[in-house]
Amino acid sequence: MPNLDQTHDRSLRSWIESANEPDCDFPIQNLPLGVFRRRGSSDPPGIGVAIGQSIFDVPGAVQANLLAGISPETACALCAPSLNQFMSQGRESCSTARQSISHLLQADTPTLRDNAELRERMVVSRADAELLIPVQIGDYTDFYASIHHARNIGSMFRPDNPLLPNYKHLPVGYHGRASSIVISGTAIRRPYGQAKADDAQLPTFGPSKLLDYELEMGFFVGPGNGLGHRIAMREAPEHIFGMVIVNDWSARDIQKWEYQPLGPFNAKNFATTISPWVVTLDALEPYRVADAARGEGSGGDPPLREYLKPTDDMGYDITVEVYLTSQLMRDRELEPMLISRGNFTEMYWTIAQLLVHHTASGCNLRPGDLLASGTVSGRTEDSRGCLMERTWRGQNPIQLPDGSNRKFLQDGDEVIIRAYCHKDGAARIGFGDCRGVILPAG
Repeated sequence: MPNLDQTHDRSLRSWIESANEPDCDFPIQNLPLGVFRRRGSSDPPGIGVAIGQSIFDVPGAVQANLLAGISPETACALCAPSLNQFMSQGRESCSTARQSISHLLQADTPTLRDNAELRERMVVSRADAELLIPVQIGDYTDFYASIHHARNIGSMFRPDNPLLPNYKHLPVGYHGRASSIVISGTAIRRPYGQAKADDAQLPTFGPSKLLDYELEMGFFVGPGNGLGHRIAMREAPEHIFGMVIVNDWSARDIQKWEYQPLGPFNAKNFATTISPWVVTLDALEPYRVADAARGEGSGGDPPLREYLKPTDDMGYDITVEVYLTSQLMRDRELEPMLISRGNFTEMYWTIAQLLVHHTASGCNLRPGDLLASGTVSGRTEDSRGCLMERTWRGQNPIQLPDGSNRKFLQDGDEVIIRAYCHKDGAARIGFGDCRGVILPAG
């Protein structure tokens, strides 16, 4: 069952009026964390909380002794230039800080509401802020946790055997490239690489012709574990800090030629985009659900190994959407086109299982490591999370409002991924945008 407290109360309102708007991603019930600095300033980066159209300056609040109940260690961590130190302290410290910030921002708390000078120091318009990567990411692992995505991709290349024998027994993943993770809004340069046409004798080298997005959700590790020590399933929630949107850009033609026998390499390492605000597990508590995907496999699913058996519900009811806009659409001021809409409950493996399996060998995860879900795809065509699936390898192009067709991404295209949670009885919360424009190959 979800573990709810006063910070989840749907009736809560903030004295920051933009946080009270019906479709706001960042109401007072959310309070995601990020790192920012005032645009155009030489200020060092600092931790902030998104609230409506504003950012609450957390180090400023710490220095003004406004955060009641937090420990000196937590106060120090909240004044750091990244979230790593705070993440390392665990769920209890996060919950205490969340409750203190929630109290300060509530409509009936006068501390900042009635003090114009303090408000001026503590509250920054998001339009006046530069958002930075919130975490020093040491390692990045990408999984393949959607059975619908795995079946779709497998059926394109192995129609008689789309799922490989290991799929239902363990979460399949690969180690990605942490150095090329970028924040939402960063332009993506079309990569070069080797590719080989089916009817060609030799590969060619040049810009990718089959550039794709991959709609994913990711999570950051909290305290982590020591080398040689496994994380048990019952402990998993204490080691997961929060979630972000991930776009794991993929060059499909390069990938097809290079992936055997060791898996993705240059087709994936040129860029991965993340959204700037980390939505904590505490904020997601109202949307925690049982895993909905397991049990649907043809012929039934094999029994889970003991170490992967759930001890609590760790699925999350998160709606995910992909929008696409071309340069011509933006020139004509046309709205981005919705390409797909799915839900994170469709995943075959939960984020807890991804974490636990990652440490099953004794691999040590560290605060701020990023683990991504792999493409989030559903049962229906309009819930497929990448163009490879959505257009079925380009056989079914998508027509855009400017009259052009898309099989794969073209230069000037902008991909916008959004994610949010909503249901009766709980406040709607969102993750903001994860976006990037494709630049021509350099």
